[in-house]
Amino acid sequence: MLFRSPVDVTDPPALAAAAADFMAGFGAPDIVIANAGISAGTLTTHPEDLAAFEKILRVNVVGLVATFTPFAAAMCARGAGSLVGIASVAGIRGLPGSGGYCASKAAAIAYLESLRGEMRPHGVRVISILPGYIRTELTAANPYRMPFLLEPDDAARRIRRAVDAGRTYAVVPWQMGWVARDRKSTRLNSSHTVISY
Repeated sequence: MLFRSPVDVTDPPALAAAAADFMAGFGAPDIVIANAGISAGTLTTHPEDLAAFEKILRVNVVGLVATFTPFAAAMCARGAGSLVGIASVAGIRGLPGSGGYCASKAAAIAYLESLRGEMRPHGVRVISILPGYIRTELTAANPYRMPFLLEPDDAARRIRRAVDAGRTYAVVPWQMGWVARDRKSTRLNSSHTVISY
């Protein structure tokens, strides 16, 4: 059964209330998917972008934690279930002008890895999903080529397959894992170049 409750992930008390409503009727969930995310162009040289950095981190990182927190104890007590966090390949490799988004997704990846170690002894799986480009309102504004762009339904099918297969970490589509890791000749500034090994 699918349970929907429109809640702002930056409002932990509202998330806790929605979780309590769900668990009162159905008990601990089999799966919780934390998928909220926002992005905006951000530049460190623009002081006015600091507010955007903070908002992105609040939604994409703190919102992820706040989504899982009300369910975690009940899932541990039951000894089963899955917490699925939607991160991004942008968390593997920073993109100019997207520092806030990339930093938030890198933090999400590290948080999910930490949470995996915490939940494993209790029988709860933690799954990190790192999508590449998916055709959404968020990517519609991108002025650059987006390799391996997926339609939303295709992305959802691939993500579900990764979750159903018991993966703990999946890049969707897998080819984006190679694109994100290719750091040959990544320019830092006019006098420094990073070479991958």
